[in-house]
Amino acid sequence: MVAGEASGDLLAGRLIDGMQARWKTVEVCGIGGPQMVGRGMQAWWPQDKLSVHGFSWELIRRYREIVGIRRQLRERLIAAPPDVFIGVDAPDFNLALEADLRASGTKTVHFVCPSVWAWRPQRMELLRRAADHVLCIFPFEPALLQREGIASTFVGHPLAQLIPLQPDRAAARRSLGLDDEATVLAILPGSRRSEIDYLAPLFFAAAARMLAARPSMQFVVPAAPGLRARIEAAARNSGLHGHLHIVDGQSHAVLAACDTVLLASGTATLEAALFKRPMVIAYRMSWLSAALIGRKLLQPWVGLPNILNRRFVVPELLQDAATPAALAQATLDWLDAAQHAPERLQELETCFTTMHHNLLRDTPALASDAIAQVVQS
Repeated sequence: MVAGEASGDLLAGRLIDGMQARWKTVEVCGIGGPQMVGRGMQAWWPQDKLSVHGFSWELIRRYREIVGIRRQLRERLIAAPPDVFIGVDAPDFNLALEADLRASGTKTVHFVCPSVWAWRPQRMELLRRAADHVLCIFPFEPALLQREGIASTFVGHPLAQLIPLQPDRAAARRSLGLDDEATVLAILPGSRRSEIDYLAPLFFAAAARMLAARPSMQFVVPAAPGLRARIEAAARNSGLHGHLHIVDGQSHAVLAACDTVLLASGTATLEAALFKRPMVIAYRMSWLSAALIGRKLLQPWVGLPNILNRRFVVPELLQDAATPAALAQATLDWLDAAQHAPERLQELETCFTTMHHNLLRDTPALASDAIAQVVQS
């Protein structure tokens, strides 16, 4: 298995649960993070070796290292083929590797259909060559893949099973030591080093504006593994160091505890939606990355809650639109709605609850069934 970032590690952990329940003995090795390692995976490389931010200078600087890891992994797996290779998301790394392994005779499964319905549709051809089977996490994907001759199964989204339909806000606040009556903003600037460098200063500048408007607000930041020092440095530079409650991991507790969320585009936006929390989605990257990605987008949304609902149910502020003033105002608008427009929050909660039900399946069992059929074939 290969999972290249924190969100993939979380998905892969649930998948390993299903395989371990199905088979008394299953050996997992490859590239992964703490969720996978905690379930007994032998990590030949840690997942942060693959985690980069857009078409950044970091990617250029680390390109040879990443390509070298993929070459070594390919050679190792061709020399000693596994029963099945499972690429978990990370399509830029995994699809080419899967294509080579499949050509050599190894069965391949890709977990999470690449977002060919959102951008880079040309990857469909590579996916067809790469995967014996695709495990889809959104219900509309299998029909799309079937038209392209790609075998797939909708297995639901693992997070929909992991996150309760009715989160316990009070219990989450007690676990984090937060005031029951306080207004709490969760700030999630990303799970990659480069995302922290780009987004944490921006988000903290917005938080400083909100603190000036509402001095009693509390701010909670879950730090992904290895990123706490970077977040603390950004907090000191913003003058917010004494006002931020930074915790190691615990992003789900933070999302359950908060009133609203300011966060980077990515899987965390779906997590926030499953916790039924209003949010403001933001993202910034280098001008080169933004220009290259912008030319390949097929739809006007980048946040998963908006993509799944085919409309802007929550605001997105990207690139130059993501200013501290704009982020602060959009976030305060959600907080003001609690007093002046509660129907807006109720409509959003109903929307997110429907979405939760649509994604809720026994993902570990369905995924392991599909993997078993691939192996047995």
